[in-house]
Amino acid sequence: MRRRIVMSMLAGLTLAVSALLGANPVSAAQVADPPAEFGTDWHDPLTAAPPISKPPGTSCEVTLAEAQFRDFTPYKGTYAPPTGCGDHWSKVVLRLDGKVKGRQFDRLGYLRVGGVEIFRTSTPEPSPDGIEWSVEKDVTRYSDTFRQSRDVEMLIGNVVDDTYTGVIDVKVTLTFYEGRAATTPDRVLTLQNGTLTTPRNSERVVAEVYATGSGGGCEEFWYLTVPTSAPYSCKADKGPYREVQIKVDGRLAGIAEPFPTVWTGGWSNPFLWYVIPGPRAFDVKPIEYDLTPFAGLLNDGRPHQIDVSVVGVPEGQTGWSTPVNVLVWQDARRERVSGALTESTASDLANSSVYTPGSENRLDTEGGHRLTVAGYVDTSHGRVRTTVGRTLANTSVHRWTDDENTDGLEATWTDDEKVTVDGRGPARTTRTQRTYTMQGTTTLGADDRLRTVLTLGDRAFAVEELGGRRSAWSRLDDTYSGDATYTANVPRDQRHAVATTSERYRLYGSAGCYDRGLVTVQGVLTRDRSDC
Repeated sequence: MRRRIVMSMLAGLTLAVSALLGANPVSAAQVADPPAEFGTDWHDPLTAAPPISKPPGTSCEVTLAEAQFRDFTPYKGTYAPPTGCGDHWSKVVLRLDGKVKGRQFDRLGYLRVGGVEIFRTSTPEPSPDGIEWSVEKDVTRYSDTFRQSRDVEMLIGNVVDDTYTGVIDVKVTLTFYEGRAATTPDRVLTLQNGTLTTPRNSERVVAEVYATGSGGGCEEFWYLTVPTSAPYSCKADKGPYREVQIKVDGRLAGIAEPFPTVWTGGWSNPFLWYVIPGPRAFDVKPIEYDLTPFAGLLNDGRPHQIDVSVVGVPEGQTGWSTPVNVLVWQDARRERVSGALTESTASDLANSSVYTPGSENRLDTEGGHRLTVAGYVDTSHGRVRTTVGRTLANTSVHRWTDDENTDGLEATWTDDEKVTVDGRGPARTTRTQRTYTMQGTTTLGADDRLRTVLTLGDRAFAVEELGGRRSAWSRLDDTYSGDATYTANVPRDQRHAVATTSERYRLYGSAGCYDRGLVTVQGVLTRDRSDC
């Protein structure tokens, strides 16, 4: 059975957390009694993630895109800045409203303004009667892009024919709130033919990469791939370990674990995702790399080669998308900021997959990597030294039978980062510990009843210290659980599907608390509760 599975500084994070925790609490929703099995309609998709808080005062709305996606033709339009809200904003909020009905797969989409990717998403699979959903994202960090008229491109690649009838209908708006944000990049840059030219007075540089394994091939569910010596339908030379690397002029500048996103057709069981998607499926978050240690090198006014690669992908195989934005903060009092890279130390990359054959095949994988880079810039307010350390680790156990009618995975990824900035005043240290988990099994019985039991975790702990004393902290725990069963290889109306799914999203810390839990049974929302 083939499987169709497919930080910046904490100061900024603390502001974002504070804004989220300041949002109006979600009141308990009315819930209904579930039917004995799935019907032809179910609750519209939703997540337990917090809403984006909206500041008071003057606001202006701009429609960024409005399109119906039937194929792989991108929508192209033009963006113009809002009138009546000035050219500096305390917040900019993107909102996507979508609808689709009939039969359709999950689809991956992107939205770019002036070549800058500001949003990456995937779509839910529809009911025969039709669904509607919405996604909001804080895009204030892209304010520099929004101050000028720009070309707009959006694509949610789709196929519509006699079988797959769902046309994906979306509208995307930006709402601008007049005022000044606490801190936003002065420039938002994209690569030009793989090169980056920064302003010569750059004092902080952060790259973000919207890395997704997708496209319908095996890299859509890379965490289940096995070495070529093992009998499994999806192979990769060295197994499932993946790592997203960024290099500056050929030198390793950043490493990160990719988030193991499960799209809404994942793990052979769409009934898991009809109402509650997996973490990040509707709002794909970019990986962030602090490249400030390289600012002194980048500030020479010349183009520098920037390369992003994914460790573990078989040579010549496609399946990953890695668009890059570069956020730059400038020294307003100096035309040229000089500096130097003072340290670049990487451990050997560890990647071991051990296959054990048997009535139940087993693959044990361990991987990891460490990188430290440091440098300084001589700014108008003195010399500022930045040190970035990152440590990655992945362990997984994959078990499956020869016919793949039983297929299970238990995996953990950790991505620990420490950034220290030492200049005038007390040193500021930001520590972020990210942990991603996946534990699930799919079983196809002799009666063609297919059951999937799956739990996904997205967790992060972040703390900021000033002069060695804690000044802010936050903890995120977003956990999804699902148990879904249906009859495979029969028409849709004969599947007799049942499913219980849930999500609990908890975000708390020095800024406050947010806690919301959802439960669905047979596509009916049976619980929606906020506990903070």
